[in-house]
Amino acid sequence: MTTLGRITIDPKILLGKPVIRGTRLAVDFVLDLLARGWTEDQIRGEYPGLEREDIQACCGYAAALLRGEKVYPLPA
Repeated sequence: MTTLGRITIDPKILLGKPVIRGTRLAVDFVLDLLARGWTEDQIRGEYPGLEREDIQACCGYAAALLRGEKVYPLPA
């Protein structure tokens, strides 16, 4: 199964976690690096096989999940 063309989900790779295609780099790992303040250039410097579009796809994947999330307010 492919999402956004760059994110792959395969039960044989990292137990089915979404990863960047052709790698074993999980989407949540890349998002965590961004959350810790890493820049795209720093990530690509550490993982030279990645392209800018791969990092953008991770953000897009997370955004798509959140868009589909339903939030139910709890009574006060």
